Amino acid sequence: MYVVMNELKVEPDQKDHLKARFEKSKDRMKDVHGCLEFLFLESEEETDTLVVYTKWEAKEDYENWLESDAFKKAHGGKSSGEQQPSTTNRLRSFDVVFHT
Repeated sequence: MYVVMNELKVEPDQKDHLKARFEKSKDRMKDVHGCLEFLFLESEEETDTLVVYTKWEAKEDYENWLESDAFKKAHGGKSSGEQQPSTTNRLRSFDVVFHT
């Protein structure tokens, strides 16, 4: 198994907008081959921090998703009139050593 966590730092006035965008992703991720789990997390301590957590059957499944049309559509930039949230991110990937 393989886990990817994308830690997003977001401006307070853009937080709800970003949460709404990821809300649309939760159902689509159920259909992505190899995606076992998709979580969108909000930090209790760091109010500017959101985390996208995904768990995959294999690293290859994650890499294939990165190259997919679904990924490109979800991350392809703003539609006309839509403002993109100001964010910075830190992407972290892990091979799962133990799992219960």
